[in-house]
Amino acid sequence: MDQEKIMQLQKMMDESQNIVFFGGAGVSTESNIPDFRSTDGLYHQTYKYPPEVMVSHSFYVNHTEEFYDFYKNKMVFLDAEPNKAHLKLAELEQAGKLSAIVTQNIDGLHQKAGSKTVFELHGSVHRNYCQKCHRFYDVNYVVEADGVPYCEACHGIIKPDVVLYEEGLDSNVIQGAVNAIANADMLIIGGTSLVVYPAAGMIDYFRGKYLVVLNRDATPRDQQADLCITDPIGEVLGQITV
Repeated sequence: MDQEKIMQLQKMMDESQNIVFFGGAGVSTESNIPDFRSTDGLYHQTYKYPPEVMVSHSFYVNHTEEFYDFYKNKMVFLDAEPNKAHLKLAELEQAGKLSAIVTQNIDGLHQKAGSKTVFELHGSVHRNYCQKCHRFYDVNYVVEADGVPYCEACHGIIKPDVVLYEEGLDSNVIQGAVNAIANADMLIIGGTSLVVYPAAGMIDYFRGKYLVVLNRDATPRDQQADLCITDPIGEVLGQITV
């Protein structure tokens, strides 16, 4: 752990009043949720179809049963608990230092840790709706269903409120996230390779003082960053005092 960089991060955060955190799958790996692109991530495992195909809208429509088999086993982690990163971000928000979290994750761990202002770019496993009558179902109903989950009221298929490949992002969520980033005086990017668009493009709206990247691997934004730290995010943020 590079203590000099931790001290530098602490100083930047102390000087900032409106911090926004932009995070990806690497934020939840310390909660034992696998990411996508690392060597032991989801995209490097072998399945009947490529994982990118199995989490696409067309696969959901044409192979609904196989979609749910993959989704329940590989994308829903109900036993996962918030790690030091989630908890510190919630603490920073409570202290009035952090104004928003913009996340590409669908696990709901930021809310479980106590964060209130969370823009979930790719949706959440915790929200599920009947495609016919739009009735709400929680994640337990979906996971416990035998195969494809059907609505109790109209027998329509229940779909997770998760943005699949080929689907667009929610415009209200995008607008909220863009506004938060545009008004921030410090932006911390954590646990994301910044290769998934349009999410990664939101960084362009940042005009504040400090840009920090906390990521194990290099990202396209490292050259612009005021500080880059490659140590685990939870371990880094766990050392920050509010």
